[in-house]
Amino acid sequence: TAIGGGSRPSLRRGARRHFDAVRNQNVLQGPERIIVLDEIGCAILDLCDGGRRVEEISALLAARYQGDAAEIEADVTGFLQELADKGLVSA
Repeated sequence: TAIGGGSRPSLRRGARRHFDAVRNQNVLQGPERIIVLDEIGCAILDLCDGGRRVEEISALLAARYQGDAAEIEADVTGFLQELADKGLVSA
C-alpha cells in the first residue's frame, strides 16, 4: 500500500496500540511483531482514524509542534509507509 498526502490511514485489523507495562512504553502490536513508539509516533497514530488524510494529520502536527509543514508531512508519510510495509497500517 502506497501512502501519500491524500491517503486516509488507519490501523489494520489485528494491529493495536497500547501501553506495555513490561516495557514501560507505548507500542504498536501486530501479528508476531511489536514496535516501540515514541511520543511523535503515538501522536501520529492517534490521528490515524481512517477519516483524516495524511496532509491533514501533518498540518495538525505542524501546528501542535510548531514545525515546518512540508518537513513534517514527509516524516509522517515515511513513518506511515514503514508501518504499511509491515502490514500494520492501511491507507
